[in-house]
Amino acid sequence: MSHSILPEPTGELKQLSRALADRMRSEMAAEGLLPFIRFMEMALYEPALGYYSAGLHKLGASGDFTTAPELGDLFAGCLARQIAEVSEDLGAYDIVEVGAGTGQLAADVLLALPPDRLPDRYRILERSADLKAVQRETVASHAPELAARVSWIERPPEEPWRGVLLANEVLDALAVERFRIGTEGVEQLCVREDGERFGWAARPAPERLRREVEKVLSGIDGGLPAGYRSEINPQLESWLAAVTGQMSRGLALFVDYGYPRHEYYLPERNDGTLMCHYRHRAHGDVFFWPGLQDITAWVDFTALAEAADACGLEVEGFTGQAMFLLGCGLDRLLQQRMADSDDEGLGLSAQTRQLTMPGMMGERFKVMGLGRQLERPLTGFSLQDLRTRL
Repeated sequence: MSHSILPEPTGELKQLSRALADRMRSEMAAEGLLPFIRFMEMALYEPALGYYSAGLHKLGASGDFTTAPELGDLFAGCLARQIAEVSEDLGAYDIVEVGAGTGQLAADVLLALPPDRLPDRYRILERSADLKAVQRETVASHAPELAARVSWIERPPEEPWRGVLLANEVLDALAVERFRIGTEGVEQLCVREDGERFGWAARPAPERLRREVEKVLSGIDGGLPAGYRSEINPQLESWLAAVTGQMSRGLALFVDYGYPRHEYYLPERNDGTLMCHYRHRAHGDVFFWPGLQDITAWVDFTALAEAADACGLEVEGFTGQAMFLLGCGLDRLLQQRMADSDDEGLGLSAQTRQLTMPGMMGERFKVMGLGRQLERPLTGFSLQDLRTRL
């Protein structure tokens, strides 16, 4: 997308971005380069300056993108059915949500759960003070009678707990390494100064990154050609271990856009999956006003399954979002809501299309369930389970 099509930031926001860019330049001063994984981490999470740390409005109509919970409560209603089913085996349980956004999913899930299946605690893992404030306001205004069950934590639970972990559009925002297949082997793509902006640079990959890329690509038939660029998340296993390590029994549900590995590294996908969101416009320039836009990479769900195995978790199911929601009773939920609709169901129909159509969220988004000591199959994967494609 041409920069001329992207809205111009305000002077105050430009100043914020320039401050972040100066901090990036100071980090790259020694070598003249910054590994992309560090650039992405700073762009998103640098204290007071990163996209998720600077108090910018990100979600909804006036933000940069819209997530499933912001469309309405059908998504949460389906998740609540899956949670209630798991809770029947767990007894007393907690919910831990990572990356709760505005808090809308938390409020809607609590409202959708049957009174006898409510969690003892709904804990939101959130480090951003700005987002915590938004989440508190959302829960208090939408589910005031249940707000006392909600609390906030800044690090994963340190004591054993049982229950359900929710992560909707979280994995795509984890910082990734960007690599290129060079004529002499794997290269690490880095960021360099390019006038007033930043640009790409390449260097031989550090040993650990080289091994990780070669291991991942060893299963790709025919290999990949020189010049091929893509991403890999070397921190996925350690991140998963951190957020699920104390879950003694329960289910971790991940919803995100992504592919199994053999689709992720297709030869024709030769420039990777990096994507930026700015004022509801998707584009590919990761250097456009750092800190003012979201930067994401699609998820390698095979890598998530491998990380789960290393963390002692079982892959309980893997499918597209549409089939998961239908497995959780979306059609019946929609029918119930239609009867009470005051706009002849137009809003509900639009919400359902966005959640389930292949060209929208239905196929681009996948759902993976990772379990520990679960005893029954999950209803969300009852209509379709694509684990064999991993």
